[in-house]
Amino acid sequence: MASSWTCITQTEAQKIDEELFSEYQYSVDQLMELAGLSVASTVVKCYPRDSLRTGNVLVCCGPGNNGGDGLVAARHLKLFGYKATAYYPKRTDKQLYKNLVVQCENFHIDFLEDFPQNHDVINDKFDVIIDALFGFSFKGQPRPPFKAVLDILNRVEVPICSIDIPSGWDVEAGDCEGLKPDCLVSLTCPKKCAQFFKGRYHYLGGRFIPPALISKYKLNLPSYPGSEQCVALDDK
Repeated sequence: MASSWTCITQTEAQKIDEELFSEYQYSVDQLMELAGLSVASTVVKCYPRDSLRTGNVLVCCGPGNNGGDGLVAARHLKLFGYKATAYYPKRTDKQLYKNLVVQCENFHIDFLEDFPQNHDVINDKFDVIIDALFGFSFKGQPRPPFKAVLDILNRVEVPICSIDIPSGWDVEAGDCEGLKPDCLVSLTCPKKCAQFFKGRYHYLGGRFIPPALISKYKLNLPSYPGSEQCVALDDK
């Protein structure tokens, strides 16, 4: 899917993040909260609660910031009336992530100990899956247990919503043989691999990038309407 909006490289994404933290004095948890909220808001738009069979959403979280975004999204989805369940097998010792887990638990979000080994089980129980396994910093091949998780997700019929990068994809080259999400929520700015996304819904989230940074990197991005936390990227 060719995009009329700016798509950035992995290096550019890393530089923008570094400037947000240093030059613009954002904290990780600030950006994570806004990113996760934008993901949950996108799910509400693309998969309205009253159109779903059960309202059950499975959030698959990796060990990094992408997984943190997923935990935040799970909490907001619960507030929005969905039934969120998280799979978070590789937990970090950083206090930020421990806090996110406690917050989810206080909203009675269940955590799966083991990932379902049969994709039909997922199809039967869940209406939507959020892929929050790997972000734009990921390189190489997925390792256990995530390789097996991705193999199963490749066979499910439930729509998948990927956060920023479809997990397992190369940030720039994509992976047409890998995960095929129905929805992609690009954060801050679409990455190069978004040009290969063929799902139904492509949204931009993470409404926090300052105008000066947009100007510096010559980013052509849509404006967020009103108080919306996400905006559809219409590539037509």
